[in-house]
Amino acid sequence: MKRALYFGVASLFVAFTVVAAPAQKTSKDLKPLGKTVWNLEGGAFFTTDGRIPNGPCFRMTGQATAPEFFDKLKRIDDDSGTRYLRGAETVTEYPPKLDVSILLHGLPCSFFLKEKAFEPLLTKEDVSKLKLKLYWKHGVELRPTGRFVDPILHIRTLEPNIKPDANDLQERYEWNFTFGLPCEGVPIEDSLVFTFETADGAIAARTSARL
Repeated sequence: MKRALYFGVASLFVAFTVVAAPAQKTSKDLKPLGKTVWNLEGGAFFTTDGRIPNGPCFRMTGQATAPEFFDKLKRIDDDSGTRYLRGAETVTEYPPKLDVSILLHGLPCSFFLKEKAFEPLLTKEDVSKLKLKLYWKHGVELRPTGRFVDPILHIRTLEPNIKPDANDLQERYEWNFTFGLPCEGVPIEDSLVFTFETADGAIAARTSARL
């Protein structure tokens, strides 16, 4: 399977500015940053809204996790930098594989009632043309991830809360895509970047999961 994965229905998917350098402060002038602790129990979560150019809008939510890896895992930011700890153990790399789940569904492009009637709905055909690409991001550097493994796609028809007498409503769907992502040796500081692209390469959505 290629790194770029399609959400098919029948198949799985300087400018430089010169500024004067400020005078460096001595250690006595620097204020301590304090300490922040992030609980990473449950994995890395991500969400974003996207839009197909001249088409419907959608929301993507997801989670990247791994058995036992995130149990009691914490991120600590303080004056010495960022550390990842599980109890007294220092964690420096991701596990050999992440289990990724992505949920996709249509979303109104506008919340004004007078405009909603003219908005197109997200269809199976729309989603089948989207291409999912994943990258590891380190600083400003992006590099493609490895291949997906065991991809599974579920499509669920959403039932309206109130059904009209005439059955003329366009069907709405929810797409749930799960797969494994090999990541052995990847530094835990790297972010996992998700992009949805159209067939002509336009970015419909982009987000990242960072620990």
